[in-house]
Amino acid sequence: MSEREHDITNEAALESAEAAHSGSEASAPEEASAPSFADFDVILASGSPRRRQLLQNAGVRFDVRSSDVDESLEPDLLRQPEEAVKKLAERKAGAVVQEVLAEDYTGLALILGADTMVVLDDEIFGKPHSRSEAKGMLRKLSGRTHEVMTAVSVWAVMAPEAEKLSLGFRTFVEKSQVTFKTLEDVDIERYLDAGESYDKAGAYAIQGEGGKLVERYEGDYDTIVGLPVTRLLDEYPELRR
Repeated sequence: MSEREHDITNEAALESAEAAHSGSEASAPEEASAPSFADFDVILASGSPRRRQLLQNAGVRFDVRSSDVDESLEPDLLRQPEEAVKKLAERKAGAVVQEVLAEDYTGLALILGADTMVVLDDEIFGKPHSRSEAKGMLRKLSGRTHEVMTAVSVWAVMAPEAEKLSLGFRTFVEKSQVTFKTLEDVDIERYLDAGESYDKAGAYAIQGEGGKLVERYEGDYDTIVGLPVTRLLDEYPELRR
């Protein structure tokens, strides 16, 4: 497990928040620890139906807001999968934070962003853009054990008044290992025909037909699906209200 706690928000996010809350006084950002009272908003910064279902199954009440973000990675991050998945989770959550603050939000909100990556031999397998790319990914994963990383970035937005703003965020990563069966081309083609590859990291969904490609896994199943809910609720038990 990996975690980083931020006593300061990144400069770009803070500048954007200040611009969105123009004229407000931004206090020093703090660690995004769970609030001590029940009256707060929870926003899932993701359009993923799988993440929505996992949160709903855990009894979390939340709203959904997603924002299109640039998921491209700088060359140095492509060589650091753990840092890359954290960066994308933070980018997704931060984009929704900016949107919320642009609406002159007042109150307390926890905004959750997440990203999942499949990693094999230090190569990141994101979402395939074509059938041929998906096929290539599945061929590489065939008969091998790969790692699935899901990063969660939790941002606390505290704006008790329009003139006051405090931000903080914490990001952690959970990892699981998945071993694929040895796949023949016919197996891969049959799976691709199911049509569930194109919005999935690594071109498969373990909770769907892709489960038939898996020989075994180690670690947290929800991490592979896309949101390590157990860890999230351990960190923020108040989410289950």
